[in-house]
Amino acid sequence: MQNWLLPEYIQDMLPEEAWRVEMMRTQVLDLLRKSGYQLVAPPLLEYAESLLIADSAGMDLRTFKLVDQLSGRTLALRADITPQVARIDAHLLNRQGVARLCYAGSVLHTIPAGLNRTRELLQIGAELYGHAGIESDLEIQQLMLQALVLIGVQDVHLDLGHVGVFRALVRHAQFDKSLENELFAAMQNKDSTTLQGLTAGLDDALRSALLVLPTLYGRCDDVLLRARILLPAYPEISAALADLQAVSGKLQASVSGIGIDLADLRGYHYHSGMVFAAYHAGSHDAIALGGRYDDLGKSFGRARPATGFSMDLRQLYRLLPANAEPLGIRAPCLDDVALNAVIAGLRVAGEMVVVSLPGCIDCPGELQCNRDLVLQDGVWQVVGIQLTTVNC
Repeated sequence: MQNWLLPEYIQDMLPEEAWRVEMMRTQVLDLLRKSGYQLVAPPLLEYAESLLIADSAGMDLRTFKLVDQLSGRTLALRADITPQVARIDAHLLNRQGVARLCYAGSVLHTIPAGLNRTRELLQIGAELYGHAGIESDLEIQQLMLQALVLIGVQDVHLDLGHVGVFRALVRHAQFDKSLENELFAAMQNKDSTTLQGLTAGLDDALRSALLVLPTLYGRCDDVLLRARILLPAYPEISAALADLQAVSGKLQASVSGIGIDLADLRGYHYHSGMVFAAYHAGSHDAIALGGRYDDLGKSFGRARPATGFSMDLRQLYRLLPANAEPLGIRAPCLDDVALNAVIAGLRVAGEMVVVSLPGCIDCPGELQCNRDLVLQDGVWQVVGIQLTTVNC
């Protein structure tokens, strides 16, 4: 084993990627700041019970755990920042009105989140607390779409869902927790054979609704029309379908297409309402996702209406076209007042100026320079470099 090898699905970010990801992070956080979101920075490490919320087996499986040498308690490396932000809202800020919070930081997964994904994600996102209406759902979804456009991701397809539909059917069926979890797994896999077995014995209308739910996906208008015909007219289902109709109508112009998937229960164990995911032709997996999670704060003793989104900047970087970064200027290392003034002026103007160090081999290509600062007729001037194999 070579000591320079990294664990599987763990990668370094080299200069081109690292600079561009940092630029993306700055752009998104600036958008969120201008929209009234305040930055928080939770720790990478917490007690496990603070991070393993809502009895989610998926979250537990993704989370690295270790023993604290000081307390003997189990610690966990965060696999998601959303629970931490919910804790901050519930206890540290403890605001009575609306709170808009944003964040950016690394999260670690024990297993990759998708095909060709890293186990160390750079998660960035926003959360809105204290408002239960679709206006806040819409605000969060619009911000997510604006952020994607801002960093250069075009032609995004948006999928909407609503876990309230499934929850209403389960509640009326009076399933116990174990059977509910089996039904959830079958619904996620669109496993009609298992669904038929699990729903045996229910009244015909409720059984038909649960069996048809995995088929309710596709174009927005078509799915909503079928859902109103095929699903029971429970008040919570009618309200969910009305919210999906309203939000999809307002977002049509912002995306290349909108779909509905009423069996998409991603994050079911803590989501409570509308959920959404953005897709792009360049990725097998969702490139940004989120939803409403009004009950999550209950884990910290204070439930609040909440909705938010998150995305992985390292995943998004791979969707962007090559960036032709401007190259810099190579300058000599001299104790010259005029030279130092010119260098300072160029840097203020936004140029990258690299000072050559004496006794070193300088390759302009490695320095990312295509110009030299040279003294001509008593004046320091910028001239182009003819790159050759000799000067790299």
